[in-house]
Amino acid sequence: MENIEPKSGFVNDINMILATDFYQLTMGAAYYQYNLENNISEKDDIAIFEFFIRKFPKNRNYLIFAGLEQAVHYLKNARFTKRTIEFLRNKDVFKKIDPSFFDEFLPKFKFILDVWAMKEGNFFFPNEPIMRIQGPIFHAQIAETYLLNVINFQTLVASKASRIKNVAQDKVLLEFGTRRSHSPLAGVYAARASYIAGFNGTSNVVADLELGINSTGTMAHSYVQKFEKEIDSFHSYYDIYDENSILLIDTYDTEKAAQKCREFGNKIRGVRIDSGDLIEHSRKVRKILDENGCEKVLIVASSDLNEYKIKEIIEKKAPIDAFGVGTELATSRDDPTISGVYKLMEYNSKPRIKISEEKITYPGIKQVFRIYDKNGIFKEDILALSEEAPPSNSEALLIPVMKNGKLVDELPKLDEIQQYYLNNIKKLPDQYKTLKETDIFKLKISEQLKKLTKSLKEKYI
Repeated sequence: MENIEPKSGFVNDINMILATDFYQLTMGAAYYQYNLENNISEKDDIAIFEFFIRKFPKNRNYLIFAGLEQAVHYLKNARFTKRTIEFLRNKDVFKKIDPSFFDEFLPKFKFILDVWAMKEGNFFFPNEPIMRIQGPIFHAQIAETYLLNVINFQTLVASKASRIKNVAQDKVLLEFGTRRSHSPLAGVYAARASYIAGFNGTSNVVADLELGINSTGTMAHSYVQKFEKEIDSFHSYYDIYDENSILLIDTYDTEKAAQKCREFGNKIRGVRIDSGDLIEHSRKVRKILDENGCEKVLIVASSDLNEYKIKEIIEKKAPIDAFGVGTELATSRDDPTISGVYKLMEYNSKPRIKISEEKITYPGIKQVFRIYDKNGIFKEDILALSEEAPPSNSEALLIPVMKNGKLVDELPKLDEIQQYYLNNIKKLPDQYKTLKETDIFKLKISEQLKKLTKSLKEKYI
């Protein structure tokens, strides 16, 4: 699959440079005005921000990084157009901003940031930077909201999908959440994030067209209801889709419908059950199919599935071959938020710290060093200043992605990101993959970083 940048209209026809919080623009304009009045150039106004998650969502023991491709697309392509510039110029709040901001700076603006990030699909933990952004403070500041939006959401969904994949193992997993996602675009991003974490397909057709994630589906109850006889709906569908037919059998009586499917033998691909006791129904349906020469017909289950229900289904050895997971995945229903933040860590080579109740951040430019045991299994992560020598046998997780607004290397294709996830998640011990929060992860902090944090706390408190 090609690494396709979203086409016009895929993300939004509205210029995404204004997909931000208004205070990013008021701060940005204030930075510009201050620098203009004090004769400060952009090269003398360099900020470094880091993106990290403060704490786990409920019942999580690890997270999966996702959304980097969309973040990079924004940083490469967002521009101030004539319309957006005039919109801002006419805001009364900007009346004291020098006209050159609107006439010269904004028309020529493009992001010239350096970006480091973890690889998409990598597992990580709270308080570890997953991205580092460096450049003129105006550039780094106004990028905040968009980056938080796309990465927080996709990381949330990918982390949920990973939990489901852990319990489903080799079963087919299909993302069905678009109709319950919080916008059409969120549906596309949910398909992408779940695919990264090992799902096999999606119901979302845009995700197939633009991202190459195979879209799939069966039929709705309305298709069956259109016909006077249930069997006529099955014949109609089969006449059109042949061996690709998956027949929905729970509109009236699941087991009676399964009996009707026997006349198709193994010519249909499968049947779908979308209600009731999935474990009991699937056992009865499998028995009916097997006794009537339909042993190759798959059973697909949907109906408000999540990792807990799928775990029970598998533990009870219900004969279900594929799961369609919708609402619980695309909205991460058990905890639909994630505490991703974007904080200033250094300004013009001087470390910065934010101190407030329960929200102390580690200052300075940092790196996450991951250490594995002799079998290649995750052992610990060490948060250190980037200037520190790497620990022996460690892997630096933040790698260069952009330099001066341009890609350092081509981003991996989506299939490659998924394969990286599937290989990398094997390095995470099983104790992290339980469905209950275990509080087993302890981030190790380097001594130099501890000293820097202590000195800045003493300075400002």
